[in-house]
Amino acid sequence: MEESPQNDLNAVTHDNDDLLKSTSPQISVSEFSCHCCYDILVNPTTLNCGHSFCRHCLALWWASSKKTECPECREKWEGFPKVNILLRDAIEKLFPDAIRMRFEDIQQNNDIVQSLAAFQKYGNDQVPLAPNTGRVNPQRGGGFFSGVLTALTGVAVVLLVYHWSSRESEHDLLVHKAVAKWTAEEVVLWLEQLGPWASLYRDRFLAERVNGRLLLTLTEEEFSRAPYTIENSSHRRAILLELERVKALGVKPPQNLWEYKAVNPGRSLFLLYALKSSPRLGLLYLYLFDYTDTFLPFIHTICPLQEDSPGEDILTKLLDLREPTWKQWREFLVKYSFLPYQLIAEFAWDWLEVHYWTSRFLIVNAMLLSVLELFSFWRIWSRSELKTVPQRMWSHFWKVSTQGLFVAMFWPLIPQFVCNCLFYWALYFNPIINIDLVVKEVRQLETQVL
Repeated sequence: MEESPQNDLNAVTHDNDDLLKSTSPQISVSEFSCHCCYDILVNPTTLNCGHSFCRHCLALWWASSKKTECPECREKWEGFPKVNILLRDAIEKLFPDAIRMRFEDIQQNNDIVQSLAAFQKYGNDQVPLAPNTGRVNPQRGGGFFSGVLTALTGVAVVLLVYHWSSRESEHDLLVHKAVAKWTAEEVVLWLEQLGPWASLYRDRFLAERVNGRLLLTLTEEEFSRAPYTIENSSHRRAILLELERVKALGVKPPQNLWEYKAVNPGRSLFLLYALKSSPRLGLLYLYLFDYTDTFLPFIHTICPLQEDSPGEDILTKLLDLREPTWKQWREFLVKYSFLPYQLIAEFAWDWLEVHYWTSRFLIVNAMLLSVLELFSFWRIWSRSELKTVPQRMWSHFWKVSTQGLFVAMFWPLIPQFVCNCLFYWALYFNPIINIDLVVKEVRQLETQVL
């Protein structure tokens, strides 16, 4: 009886399967060995040159040599090496028992665990410096957002040029001119800067041609009667209080950002960069070294007392030298610990009438820096690195202190023009740079979620 064609086909297929099994090579552990430890690859990490090593072996090599190069061919790697997921999954499926034993040995070795932690921390620190390393994507930073950044930069340049051209020279400000040499017009300018209410008395001072010498001789009794007739006692008190400060200093004390910068160029530049690098240390510096002139007005502005009227003029708060109450300290310390940038934004908000555009730049910058700080905390939380926070804080404190000491030593040698450029760059251009940093953080977060 003849065999059917179907049976013949099955027989041929069975023979072919046997032939493939007999001729296929057997996969052994040695074919997936690391060229450092010569054992099976655990969390294989593939470098740009194509060589793969156990991640802990690469970490040990990096920790001992501090070189970012392949242990075998010495070619430098680009970016931060990552685990080859496809190769790792294949090895774990082929040799699960060997991988499990290797994991147990690695976890029991403290040197390996510490090296892996240091290696990962090094990688985390490299992410903000080179977020697109290893990926060529020229369209990533282009498009609409790049155009918006360019436009904002152009607007900032125009505002900066306008500010420089419209504002009088810093050397012509009253903070540099002795009170006895003030003209009648300069006395009126000083008076108007006390607040909008002072405009009521502008014409009276001009009519009497009150110059600096005459101003120093006036008393409260003379202010209360003709020809000045300042009937409002709070107005007289504000004028006399500021006049006492002028007599004590011999010049006009700074009452806005530009006058403060003219008197304290180095400190103003330091505070602007402290706003970005370490707002908490910056506020601590004000408390320790500039308590009366700067810190007291600051805390009275952002944490006002309940009895203060809501429409109280900002310069009235600036002249308030009372010691803060416990309630003010409590509110300040809570915000200082958790929302330091909000303190800066609240202070700038109260100065909108005095510094229209500058206050808005500071508010936007404070909001952006708050978002960046939240991203930093989220990164630490998601990576379970909360225990490293004290070490990070100490390293940051040491870094900022060292930089501040270095700048203080070489400050007299830095040209004033360079200082002015750095000041306006930190004031007007940092918000634009921080917009780009926030967008990159959002994109990176989206990539991690996907």
